[in-house]
Amino acid sequence: MQESASHGKQNKLAKETSPYLLQHAYNPVDWYPWGEEALERAKKEDKPIFLSVGYSACHWCHVMAHESFEDDEVAKIMNEDFINIKVDREERPDLDDIYQRVCQLATGTGGWPLSVFLTSDQKPFYVGTYFPKGGGHYNMPGFKTILLQLATAYKSKKQEIEASSGEFMDALTQTAKDVALGTAGKASLERSILDEAAMGLLQMGDAIYGGFGQAPKFPNASNLMFLLRYYDISGMNRFKDFVAFTADKMAAGGIHDHLGGGFARYATDQKWLVPHFEKMLYDNALLAQLYSELYQITKAEKYLQMARKTLDFVMREMAHPEGGFYSAQDADSEGEEGKFYVWHKKEIASILGDQAATDIFCEHYGVTEGGNFEGKNILNVRVPVSNVGLRYGKTPEQAAQEIAEASGKLFAAREKRVRPGRDEKILTSWNGLMISGFAKGYGVTGDIKYLQAAKNAVKFIETKIAAGDGRLLRTFKDGKSKLNAYLDDYAFYADGLLDLFAADSRQEYLDKAINYTDFMLKHFWDEKEDNLFFTSDDHEKLIVRTKNFYDLAIPSGNSVVASNLLRLYHYTQNSNYLDRAVKIMKAGARPAAENPFGFGQMLNAIYLYVKKPVEVTVITNENNSGMAGWLNRQFVPDGINAVVSANELGLLQKYAYFKGREADGETAFVCRNFTCSLPLKSQQELERQLMPS
Repeated sequence: MQESASHGKQNKLAKETSPYLLQHAYNPVDWYPWGEEALERAKKEDKPIFLSVGYSACHWCHVMAHESFEDDEVAKIMNEDFINIKVDREERPDLDDIYQRVCQLATGTGGWPLSVFLTSDQKPFYVGTYFPKGGGHYNMPGFKTILLQLATAYKSKKQEIEASSGEFMDALTQTAKDVALGTAGKASLERSILDEAAMGLLQMGDAIYGGFGQAPKFPNASNLMFLLRYYDISGMNRFKDFVAFTADKMAAGGIHDHLGGGFARYATDQKWLVPHFEKMLYDNALLAQLYSELYQITKAEKYLQMARKTLDFVMREMAHPEGGFYSAQDADSEGEEGKFYVWHKKEIASILGDQAATDIFCEHYGVTEGGNFEGKNILNVRVPVSNVGLRYGKTPEQAAQEIAEASGKLFAAREKRVRPGRDEKILTSWNGLMISGFAKGYGVTGDIKYLQAAKNAVKFIETKIAAGDGRLLRTFKDGKSKLNAYLDDYAFYADGLLDLFAADSRQEYLDKAINYTDFMLKHFWDEKEDNLFFTSDDHEKLIVRTKNFYDLAIPSGNSVVASNLLRLYHYTQNSNYLDRAVKIMKAGARPAAENPFGFGQMLNAIYLYVKKPVEVTVITNENNSGMAGWLNRQFVPDGINAVVSANELGLLQKYAYFKGREADGETAFVCRNFTCSLPLKSQQELERQLMPS
């Protein structure tokens, strides 16, 4: 993790566990973490609060820190006139959500670093993102000038400050819900919602390079997974083909780490070539699921290999020794963005030591003397393996083997470089997404190490982060778990447990998913509007209590909960789960149809409801073999699955889904439209039931 410039004295961030906060522990700024001490001091001294929100892998956060927060002159102004608070957005998404909304209202955009000036009672009056120290860049005001002007205004123009904060608060209260729910409750959950959304989403697609929009370009995995579900319900190939095209372009682009596996957070260009080099756990969790689903549909080996490569990267570089998963890797190493990942052609030639191998590797990955990124090369597939082989008189298999051997040598050489920093806090929500990624990766590969990785992560959360009685905490680092969990933590972790249960149906996973969901419904549910708040009813009181419906880089908690509740209803027959799911989906259905780009996961839930789930149970003595293995390799996104051992079946009889089920040898049951098949004794019979021609 990049260290802050030291002035020989720690500030109050030194006692924190967040890597991002610790980066600033030796700044000359008298930083506080968010908490009572800082907020009380602001009130007592009647000083404005400067709130700086960022995260450890954020490049421009590092730039602003170096320019301003490590500067003694700027720090002197900050310390004299402001109470300065640093927040890690990944630890405190509630604060980030509130003040990002303010930034959107004020500037029409948001992002990190987020720089907010608050009154002593936490109300915003001035907001922006990155400010250069001296100003002048791209007509941006200088941070030092802003500090001086706002300090003066806070002392001498109190009425103007109060008026500004009042306007923000009025607007913030209106936008705290995220979607116009007033009429949304009347929306009916019909196939037409999916039709409208899928057509709209496909029209937003980039037909030349894949993905959505131009630059910067994000993976948007939830939207791509919705289009696969729409392909399933419509049978129209163009939806599947667009997702496969996008997945191929991402896999070929610089956003994908060709040597080490894993994906960067986004590409700065339309072609997926130049990544913002940070790697986030959540992207890799969602993309592992996407490539697994593409393999299920197409049976193309390249998608299976991409899922494996992504999961292997996470296991190798993002795993805590006891089982949880770290949050992120920095974009920067040695103070330079992307330095770890880029190459000079002569460096490659020197490492490979063979002209033919160098030529084949460089032609395949578009490596040139001039480079494609600041004089160096980001590896990206420019010439297909078959064409490279043809040019050098080799079969595609021989060319692929040479490229693989060269990649291994270059990876080994790269491992000797100074590595990017790693944010080693473990977040419950992102670990939930990763548990799903490993459970689904296990399903398509049959590789037990992925199942074990998912189980180890569950064990980690249960022993290190869960607080008992259905309550979760948000984060763990350096032996400490802390912070009241948010909706996303409950939603994503329960989803991970359900995905793990579908692949390896042990009672404990279903019990836990129910336990956490029941706690969440009790403490997050809004009885007035029939959906979920982002924070619990016993959370720290902030200036507003927000709701989130948008599925962007990370799905929204409300959307994931809707899917979870539908699945839990089928396992338990508890109609309360179905009722709540329908209410959430009705709130999001009309906005999702009209703005599908922001509602991919909500549309996945609506798909599951509209298609009507099919219940598939395989009772087996061996994991992932026979009918169980076949089922896990199929694309059945409307499936409520269980792969249960004969020994575990007795323990699950308390749930409606499993009542009366018994088997002599491997047996499957399929139920759809409230009607069940006879026991099925062969893969062929199961195939006929699930995939009728």
